[in-house]
Amino acid sequence: MDRYSDTSSQIADAAEGRSIDVAQVAVQSRGYWATVFNRIRYDKVTIVCFVALLLIVLSAVFADVLSPADSYKTNMVKRLKPIGYPGFPLGSDELGRDVLTRLLHGGRLSLIMGITPVIYALAIGGTLGLFAGFIGGRVNMFIMRIIDIFYAFPSVLLAIAISGTLGAGIGNAIVSLTIVFIPPITRITESVTTQVRGLDYVEAARASGAGSFTIIRAQILSNVLGPVFIYATSLISVSIILASGLSFLGLGTEPPEPEWGLMLNTLRQSIYVRPWVATLPGVMIFLTSLSFNLLSDGLRSAMDVKM
Repeated sequence: MDRYSDTSSQIADAAEGRSIDVAQVAVQSRGYWATVFNRIRYDKVTIVCFVALLLIVLSAVFADVLSPADSYKTNMVKRLKPIGYPGFPLGSDELGRDVLTRLLHGGRLSLIMGITPVIYALAIGGTLGLFAGFIGGRVNMFIMRIIDIFYAFPSVLLAIAISGTLGAGIGNAIVSLTIVFIPPITRITESVTTQVRGLDYVEAARASGAGSFTIIRAQILSNVLGPVFIYATSLISVSIILASGLSFLGLGTEPPEPEWGLMLNTLRQSIYVRPWVATLPGVMIFLTSLSFNLLSDGLRSAMDVKM
């Protein structure tokens, strides 16, 4: 038994004059995912955010083609040029490097450092939460009490502490952010799994003799993935901000690599000379994080369909 139940009985009820929810019948007749897609199609904010993120991702992927200059090439004669200066569409930084080029290449590292920890945390935390919620009992208590320990520390301080212990570097920053995001994903997954495992169709599958792995794969996983995935999408915006913050503090990307947080750090001393140029990396961080956050909200609203 699942959410895509046949609506023939409801149509028969309508023919007999019984009171039914016409909107619910329409949703079930059309299909869940068709309804979700239809909602997203008419959500202008979600569409705009999706297009913005698509452009940002494509510009990062094809940065080598789109870049007007070398992201590492310095020119002290042309340092701190304003926006619109010939040869520097978005100005130059403190070492005379083209800001537009470094923004395009910096998007690669910022997106990698923002998305990769969430993917790793989703795999690890999702697995822990799934088994904790399904098995319950002492296993649930043991896993969740360990997870609760991490909630004693604010995520920013925990990321800084782990990165400071491991040392600067992209790999260590990804590890620290992964550890930070495992607890919330584990808790969300455990909560949803605990609710789903008590539903009738799960009990029916268990009574029919299905094994635990089969029940998890066929009955629980499909109903847990949606909410957990949407929550993980909202964490990407936080991850990008934290990753940029680590690079800004010197605990993430190391010079001369182009990365938005590191660019903010190196340009902060030039904010009184070229304020518009110095704020461009921050603008990219803000737009990317906002787009991921609004996209997550739009997906959550679209998937909230009563079947």
